[in-house]
Amino acid sequence: MSLPLIKVNTDSEVNAQNLTGKGAAVPQPGWPNLKYLIVGILFGIVFVKAEIISWFRIQEMFRLQSFHMYGVIGSAVLTGMLSVWIIKRWNVRTLRGEKIVFQDKPFHKGQIFGGLLFGLGWAMTGACPGPLFAQIGTGATVIAVTLLSAIAGTWVYGYFRERLPH
Repeated sequence: MSLPLIKVNTDSEVNAQNLTGKGAAVPQPGWPNLKYLIVGILFGIVFVKAEIISWFRIQEMFRLQSFHMYGVIGSAVLTGMLSVWIIKRWNVRTLRGEKIVFQDKPFHKGQIFGGLLFGLGWAMTGACPGPLFAQIGTGATVIAVTLLSAIAGTWVYGYFRERLPH
């Protein structure tokens, strides 16, 4: 007799399936998300202290005048590579015991255009999506324009996605 395979649901799948008999969503407490807020705040503090959100540091990078940002980006890439290698090598699981699976992603020419647009926006504004909230948190409220533009750009992409080169 074989046991049936059990699929482990991700958080979004569990929340989408967490319905009562009448189809109404069961209210979930918000406090479990507090951990994400704390990690985000700590991440923002690191960004500020490391000068990653500095417009001047970003301009130095794009003008090839300083290694600072290249060092940060390079160390992040190396950390990511090492982390993926460790996860694959020792079959590391999530805190809930779920297997971590990496799926291949096909290359599309639209990624080149998207990367160029992203880099152009980063060079012009001195902000990429990660540090936007940290920049606003430091009092650079003019970055709210960049945040709203990023949200609008994401919406426009979603709207025209089917008609764009992929």
